[in-house]
Amino acid sequence: MMETSEPAGAGALFGMAPEELRALAEALGLPRYRATQMADALYRQRVSGLEQMTTLPAEVRERLAAEGYAVGLPEMVQTARSVDGTERYLMRMADGETVETVWMPGGDGGERGDGSEAAEEEAGEVGDAEDAAEWKKGKYRGPLTRAYALAQDDGKDSDGDSGRARGAVQNDERKEGGYKRATICISSQVGCAVNCQFCLTAKLGVRRNLTAGEIAGQVAAVLNRQKVRIGSGKGVETPSRINLVFMGMGEPFLNYDALMKAVHLLRGMGIPESRMTVSTSGIEPSIRRFALEPVRPKLALSLNAPNDAIRREVMPVTKKWNIAALLEALGTIPFGKREYVTFEYVLLGGVNDQPEHAREVLDLLRGMKAKVNLIVWNPGPGIAYRQPKPEDVAVFHRMLVEGGVPTFTRRPRGRDIYAACGQLKRTVETEPLVEIASAP
Repeated sequence: MMETSEPAGAGALFGMAPEELRALAEALGLPRYRATQMADALYRQRVSGLEQMTTLPAEVRERLAAEGYAVGLPEMVQTARSVDGTERYLMRMADGETVETVWMPGGDGGERGDGSEAAEEEAGEVGDAEDAAEWKKGKYRGPLTRAYALAQDDGKDSDGDSGRARGAVQNDERKEGGYKRATICISSQVGCAVNCQFCLTAKLGVRRNLTAGEIAGQVAAVLNRQKVRIGSGKGVETPSRINLVFMGMGEPFLNYDALMKAVHLLRGMGIPESRMTVSTSGIEPSIRRFALEPVRPKLALSLNAPNDAIRREVMPVTKKWNIAALLEALGTIPFGKREYVTFEYVLLGGVNDQPEHAREVLDLLRGMKAKVNLIVWNPGPGIAYRQPKPEDVAVFHRMLVEGGVPTFTRRPRGRDIYAACGQLKRTVETEPLVEIASAP
């Protein structure tokens, strides 16, 4: 059976901040504590219908329904599952617009090296106990050495990742009777306005921004499907250690206010900002706003080129804000002692993946508290790029590491179902999706 939720109208409760719920309770003549009960039901219990808000008297629930209010979680209308366990969901909003959200059991390695608790966990999971201990002490000395060594082994597959390294993680997880952690990739807009030339989402253009409730609601819907209990120390079938990446459809920093409100809603669901990463193509004014936030997730900048000339071709947004402007804006962020800014770098065969490009990247990042996630380009129909050669990926990776920049080649997840980075495209007609039952 596919999971559904009641339709959301103008009166969607999910997405209301605590102060908004208090104002609603007051407007309905309810005691103030009813707002606290509603918040707990929405964000801790993650109810999908008013009838599940059992801490509220039946007459209060009936009153809310009569006034046109509903919980209003996005509706999960289609699901596809990859051979690697990744799941891609088509989420429908109240007005019929759809976005895609991705569940990655075990994660994709994107957290490695950023100084966070999630990075420390991943260090331990790939077996590098020494590096994991250094994370704990706040004395990170470089990239995760064992994982990097394995990535240079003959076992690496066509995307430059190491089958042996990945196998070490998966075997460890299987011994524990399930995945230790998972990552959810969240969309922030219906489509995207940035028009990165290597990305399928760009072909959609942008239709509208998502609301804070629609952004955070994707997470609630996925966690409900997977029966995850946040903060319990364990999940039912899957982990309670959840990482969130705002790297789905859309440019989060072009929907800044809704994004930051969603961050606070998600914190109310028990997910700390240290387990969230926002990816931006480089919206300079929003980066400066982000620097002033008292509570902010980790930041990832999609660099994807070693210089402005190449970046303008693959990312037209560079015509408005060049690399120098973005690096200057990043310099205003008060990073913590163990906090690194992540630079994402999609390797495009013959375009930005050669040794001279690696040297330029090293020059750009010299002296910065930065780490690099290399992403082997994920192909899509109608996009005229090619994947880099595995040996070029290995050389590029090695040059950055030897140049003193912590560097990790992210393992792709869900390529076979168009769920990998840059492949989300509101799939409905073109590829048949495999319907699967809700998790038991």
